[in-house]
Amino acid sequence: MPWDKFANIEMAFTFGDVILLPGKTQVEPSEVDLSTRLGEIGLHVPILSSPMDTVTEAEMAIAVARMGALGVLHRNCTVEEQVNMAKAVKRAESFIIRDVVTVTPDDTVEAARAIMKEMNISGLPVVAEGRLVGIITRRDVYFAEDGNQVVKEVMTKDVITVSPDITPQEARKIMSRYKIEKLPVVDDSGRLVGLITAKDVFYRESHPFATRDEEGRLRVAAAISPFDLERAKTLEPYVDLLVTDVAHFHNENVMRAAKRITEEVNVPLVAGNIGTYEAAEEIITRLDVVGLRVGIASGSICTTGEVTGVAAPTLFAVAKASEAVAKYGSDVAVIADGGVRGPAEAAKAFAAGADAVMLGFALAGTKESPGSPLIVGGKMYKVYRGMGSPSARSKRFALDRYSKPSKDIAEGIEGLVPYRGDVATVIDKFVAGLKAAFGYVGAANIGEMKERARIALLSSVGAREIAPHDVKPMEKFSA
Repeated sequence: MPWDKFANIEMAFTFGDVILLPGKTQVEPSEVDLSTRLGEIGLHVPILSSPMDTVTEAEMAIAVARMGALGVLHRNCTVEEQVNMAKAVKRAESFIIRDVVTVTPDDTVEAARAIMKEMNISGLPVVAEGRLVGIITRRDVYFAEDGNQVVKEVMTKDVITVSPDITPQEARKIMSRYKIEKLPVVDDSGRLVGLITAKDVFYRESHPFATRDEEGRLRVAAAISPFDLERAKTLEPYVDLLVTDVAHFHNENVMRAAKRITEEVNVPLVAGNIGTYEAAEEIITRLDVVGLRVGIASGSICTTGEVTGVAAPTLFAVAKASEAVAKYGSDVAVIADGGVRGPAEAAKAFAAGADAVMLGFALAGTKESPGSPLIVGGKMYKVYRGMGSPSARSKRFALDRYSKPSKDIAEGIEGLVPYRGDVATVIDKFVAGLKAAFGYVGAANIGEMKERARIALLSSVGAREIAPHDVKPMEKFSA
């Protein structure tokens, strides 16, 4: 009977419906450890940037990885463009660069100059038959009398080199001693196997908690359609994690396609989006994945709930997915995706069982997000759009995110968000707020947050009371 659907109706709690209660604590915010794991990938900061084309391209992925988080490159582009973004992240920072750009002794100085300009690099190892014979720098090129001269006439032949087993500390000392910016890495036979640059050593020292792979390169994830096996295979050599990008993953066709990816592509997979216990249970028991992307229709630019009447608010979805993970003793990570505007929502997500949060709105509008700032009414903004918005859907690469019945209707909007400055400042403030929340609860880490946090319902009146009220904020006087 239809009435039976209402007899034991569930309450789909949202972030605004609840608060965390303070608990007795011995934990200071500065002592809180926010580290988490996605399979074998460790994150110092439990944040993933959303794979939206107004949030995550190479610049954002580089910035968040340096902060200890992880960027997920959007797929609203050709596979070649997505691969190039992944390559840019991998080249941005590496202790030993393996894919070294070189020239030969018989190349012209003008050719070397063109490569330096195109690749934005200041020096090139000179290689003959695989063996290092010299190095040519911008200075050598600048002082060359004629661009038609060959490289061997102007290159430095007496090159300081190191072996592949050198440590970052040793490399720094050698660079300091000889006042050089590049150290070619050669094997016992003198063959070039890599390159160390002063820039990479500096970034490694200045970002000690960055998310790096075994070779010291920044880690990066990429979004894919579960139906695009070829894109997944093409991305395989360049990314550390694949993230399925569909609005409703709990679909038999989607799950079969995703299973094929896990079997044929040797890169860990995060599945999503999902919103129920049943979806989490089926994924855990059928697919080999390292994470669940959880939450449907909670995003600030998502209209799925409004248009279709179907939703699984992120807090509710996280609690349900976490219940399934706990029941099966799984180590699959739960990633709260949607509606996480700041550290308050993130803290509630962790209390409900999340292992990480995915941020779109919170990172949109930063210097590193795609697009140029706009000035409206004397204030700076950047464009932020949902991947189901009309403008995003106009690109065919976004269309298969949404189920076939909804392809004739948009499920997102496009708007402006205030310009927020650099993403490092945004994440620093986000992390500080999170650590303060953990301190109030008395949780020293994410595991303790899941166990110790107590959640209480909040009325609409209470929501107004815990926000600033009955005063006019000072900034409005100067606006």
